[in-house]
Amino acid sequence: MSVAVAAPFRGGRTALGLIALFVLWEGVARALDGAYVLAAPSEVVVYLAQNSGLMLRALGVTLGNAAVGFVFGNLAAVLLAALAVVWPRTQGVVTGLALLVFCLPLVATGPILRVFLGPGNGPQIVLAALAVYYTTLIPLLVGLRAAPASWFDLVRSYGRGPFAALVHVRSFAALPYLFAGLQIAAPAAFLGAMVGEFTGAERGVGVLTIRAMRALDVPMTWALASVATAVAMAAYLAIGWIARKVLLSDPPVILAAPPMGQRRPFGALRDIALVTGAALFTWWATLTIAGLSPFFAKGPGDVFDALVLASDAAQTRATLIAALADTAVFLLPGYVAGLAAGAGLAILLALLPGIAGTVMPLAIALRSVPIVTTAPLIVLLLGRGAGGTIVLVAVMVFFPTLIACLHGLAQAPGQVMDVLKSYAAGPVARLVRVRIPAMLPAFFAAARMNVPASILAVTVVEWLATGNGIGSLMAVSASVSDYDMLWSAVVLVSALSALGYGAVGLVEARVLRIYAPEQLA
Repeated sequence: MSVAVAAPFRGGRTALGLIALFVLWEGVARALDGAYVLAAPSEVVVYLAQNSGLMLRALGVTLGNAAVGFVFGNLAAVLLAALAVVWPRTQGVVTGLALLVFCLPLVATGPILRVFLGPGNGPQIVLAALAVYYTTLIPLLVGLRAAPASWFDLVRSYGRGPFAALVHVRSFAALPYLFAGLQIAAPAAFLGAMVGEFTGAERGVGVLTIRAMRALDVPMTWALASVATAVAMAAYLAIGWIARKVLLSDPPVILAAPPMGQRRPFGALRDIALVTGAALFTWWATLTIAGLSPFFAKGPGDVFDALVLASDAAQTRATLIAALADTAVFLLPGYVAGLAAGAGLAILLALLPGIAGTVMPLAIALRSVPIVTTAPLIVLLLGRGAGGTIVLVAVMVFFPTLIACLHGLAQAPGQVMDVLKSYAAGPVARLVRVRIPAMLPAFFAAARMNVPASILAVTVVEWLATGNGIGSLMAVSASVSDYDMLWSAVVLVSALSALGYGAVGLVEARVLRIYAPEQLA
């Protein structure tokens, strides 16, 4: 089986990678002794041994909430993907609404959910579900289309319809992509649950993280990060093990002609109008039914008034634009760097699979450390300028891109690879002519879902560490009860996320029209 589903790590190389990680960690921690930035592994082990009961209780709470959110979020992704495929006319609306919900910044939605749902585990579970459903939905939609046209012709020849094709053809073709989404979602669920705990929970890893950061307790902070990393790595490897047991067949050869149907010039505009109308109605109806105080719960009319009609509307717009400009300076370089690093490492592992056992544990560990734990420390180490923020955004984008591209590279049909081998084509030639084109749908899926993920990363960093940009503005607005500014910022960030997603989609359509036209059918 390919490396695409967390290739089984070879014991020796994996052990070498882990040893190298701990040695490097210990050395850097000792070099920074006295800087209150990094705790050594030896200090982490001592802290965990002395506080094992406290850590286990907190981990049990957070892990339980993350697991429930993981299940519900991924079930929602599967149902939405099935609806979009069985009833293709709904795909634009389904994916558009799903995108808008995913684009809601957790920095702002956390406090809002706390007010809606009150004390308890509700906000943690909801944020965990919101953090994962889209990362599974997008790869799953790609996989549901990754089947040869002849298979669908066979289904139709038996007089069966789209639902039968979904059950008998698309579901099996989509399994590799489903497992890719689940592996990406595992660390995200834990992060979502922790962010929920930041908003006023009584127990959990997030609550302990707040305590550690306020007390500048570096060993406690890194002990919490280490526990979260271990949980995320275990979930990633468990999903990969299941995938290797399930995915036993080779990828099919997909031959598809470029789509020749007439383009619907107003189809996209119709979908945008439907999504916007449905989102505004849902927003208004939710606030009306809930009966929340208008002081806190701002509807579409309130936001329009704050941005356009109010006496201080010009000042509100200027504040938002200035904050967004600060954020964009760090967001775009981090996004591009993360995409390039993820795709580049995936290609390197395809050429040199022997190093996967050493590199992959390091890559998983890098992404599995919760950003809410490490953001203040990385910014303290690299400064409040561009360096720390860009690095953290790139890390958030890197891991989903890596996993998606590994799965995509593994979808190169074996028959085509054998033909190239028979003509003495080398690994590089096979990579360029077959494997990279097979990777492109997965790469663009990662590029699309990383647009809101990168915004999540930069807003969390601004919230917890830098004190600049739109993330800090939302946090400050929530703390001083400036809900007009908070809701306006949420709407603006969500709209810009959707625009960025659409821009990536336009590039994707042009490229896949040549290399993977079945994705545009």
